[in-house]
Amino acid sequence: MTDTITSIDLYPLRIPRDVPYLGPLEEGNRPNARGYIIRPGNRTIYSIHDQTLLVKVTASDGTVGWGECFGVVGPQVAQTILQEIFIPFVIGRSPHDAERIYEDLYDSQRVRGYFGGFALDAIAGLDMALWDLRGKLLGQPVWQLLGGRRHARIPAYVSGLPGKTVEDRAAVAKTWLDRGFSAFKFAGAVADAGELAEMAAIREAIGPGPKILVDLHWHYTALEAIRLIDQLCKYDLYLAEAPVAPEDIEGQAQVAASVKTLVGIGEELRTVYEYLPRFARRCMSVIQPEIAHTGITGMRRICELAQAFHCSVMPHATINVGIVQAASLHVAATLGNLAMQEYQHSIFDRNLNFLHTDMACAGGYFTLPSGPGLGVQPREELFAYLIKEK
Repeated sequence: MTDTITSIDLYPLRIPRDVPYLGPLEEGNRPNARGYIIRPGNRTIYSIHDQTLLVKVTASDGTVGWGECFGVVGPQVAQTILQEIFIPFVIGRSPHDAERIYEDLYDSQRVRGYFGGFALDAIAGLDMALWDLRGKLLGQPVWQLLGGRRHARIPAYVSGLPGKTVEDRAAVAKTWLDRGFSAFKFAGAVADAGELAEMAAIREAIGPGPKILVDLHWHYTALEAIRLIDQLCKYDLYLAEAPVAPEDIEGQAQVAASVKTLVGIGEELRTVYEYLPRFARRCMSVIQPEIAHTGITGMRRICELAQAFHCSVMPHATINVGIVQAASLHVAATLGNLAMQEYQHSIFDRNLNFLHTDMACAGGYFTLPSGPGLGVQPREELFAYLIKEK
């Protein structure tokens, strides 16, 4: 195979939203000049817009592959890292060396940048584009290149119940139940009446049987989380996500060993090296890798390691235009330890209009995009949202 990479182009995007991710802003919470806010419920920065960074890789025969970097905050940061450091080392190489390129770029930053954070986010988007390009050059979907499909459709859980009040959010869950979904996750960060009230209202709205997950957004100490999760289990809690600070490995292990339901962590982790000590300490029963942090190469390696520790996988879904989601579905389709995939309906359904794809989510399941590569292409209308700095 003589294909080479001839150019890599980057497109930072900002798509306005009528209502910010996770729902209306708290009273007195105002965006700064860059459009960023801090959610008081988890002390984490968000944009009031949908932001991302697209990566376009072109091969010597003109074939194009698309990827997408994590760009919730500062998509220009990953853009600069790619432009200034990584792209010059990738031009001229074979797109079929995607895994080798991933390793080379990771190695280059071990003592020159950082083996995580924005550097890995930049690598992840480029990695997706290379896998997409490989698939197109070979006429194969990415799931085939990864070893074969185990799932023709992917079970989905509804994530995020946007609404101003707890009653509004419970009603949103009931609406999705009526559409054929049977698993729902609410965000503790915006549960203004508290997680217990939120859980009780949702359970009353959807009845017994459907699964309820809660994202605790790293908010509690281990003992606080254990006490809260025990109380939530009275309403048949299926999974508690991110109960303690991500750097608190001992606290994660303590919670996982003490509660009587599943514990999920991992959206903020980027490599097998970050996951390994948490597997060894039994910090979770479910991993939630975010492919916009890991890339296809990294996510597959993390999920294989999870299988060795008998952990199931529920891939995380960040803010994205859909290329990230397609890449995550391709990996998920190959996994023997897949449980469910996160469905960020307030993001996925709208931004799907910006893609050429038959990827969809309905009736409780994702359907995989068809065609070679990732099976997604951005529509021209998407580029009207390019970020143009003054």
